[in-house]
Amino acid sequence: MTTEIAANADFSTIRYAQCWEDADVLLKALAIRPGDVCLSIASAGDNCLAMLAHDPSRVIALDISPAQLYCLELRIAAYRNLEHPELLELIGSRPSIRRLQLYQHCRPSLSQNARCFWDERRTAIEQGIGSAGKFERYFSLFRRYILPLIHGRTTVVQMLRGGNASEREAFYSRIWDNRRWRLLFRLFFSRLVMGRLGRDPSFFRYVEGGIAERLMERTRHALVALNPKDNPYLHWIVTGRHGEALPFALRAENFATIRNNLDRLEWRCCALEDFLSSNDRPTIQRFNLSDIFEYMAESQYLALLRDLVSAASPGARLVYWNLLAPRRRPQSMAEQLHSLDELAVSLHGQDKAFFYGALIVEEVF
Repeated sequence: MTTEIAANADFSTIRYAQCWEDADVLLKALAIRPGDVCLSIASAGDNCLAMLAHDPSRVIALDISPAQLYCLELRIAAYRNLEHPELLELIGSRPSIRRLQLYQHCRPSLSQNARCFWDERRTAIEQGIGSAGKFERYFSLFRRYILPLIHGRTTVVQMLRGGNASEREAFYSRIWDNRRWRLLFRLFFSRLVMGRLGRDPSFFRYVEGGIAERLMERTRHALVALNPKDNPYLHWIVTGRHGEALPFALRAENFATIRNNLDRLEWRCCALEDFLSSNDRPTIQRFNLSDIFEYMAESQYLALLRDLVSAASPGARLVYWNLLAPRRRPQSMAEQLHSLDELAVSLHGQDKAFFYGALIVEEVF
């Protein structure tokens, strides 16, 4: 079966060199129990690896893009062959002049296809593999060409220091939220520019209304309601590094557990629909679905949601994000799926990957 988005977008290159969903929020929403079988959209692999820290029996990573699975493969090889500080260097979280050497340590653990893929991307490795995606290059353009027109380096550093709630509110209203910020933000994060430089235009097929205004409001939330000092995603967007705050899978305290559980992670290049209809599909307890429903018509979303419920055990949880297109369980499925709205709203308020419009958490009866 060919998914709608696979038929309309190019997946031959890396779209996302990092996972841009907050793993802390994901893990709280999933509430993985020891022995659970988990299904996850692979993306760049960070959140699949994070799930290993909660002792599942299996994590099955799926993606329709071989390039995304090569990102996952290289991360797995890095956890096997590098120490924690070296992993951070290879990703790009920390400065390094030896990333090609670190890659050579990982290279023998890669499949032949993954090895060929990364051998042809020497520059991407030198810059840090977390910078290698189209989405990350989009943020790089913002960081290099747009942000300096709005604020100087001193102001950016001040923003990243955070502070208490009243200090953050005052800083945003008096210093950060100036006319150039509002004008250039709306331009750079418009549907036209984002579709051309950041995400495939087909990703916006089911988006209604303006994009930039909604993203600006969520950005304000990240700078005021949350503390920028603790936000690795924000740090990367404006500096190209993670700073002292790291995503879950890259924190030192999680490194050994993830490494020890790598054999529980498996990956397949296939559409979610094809996996769910396969004969060897296990019963799943936890689903990390990223924001894949954003890219499909509501009728396809509803059909896939029913298939997911059929593949799930009672008490299973589905977690997914809405960026701009609203997707959630219909009333017609109320006897099959329970929406955990209070939990979802609470976690969405904590979400450091701040640009999503909603977090959806649903539980199978």
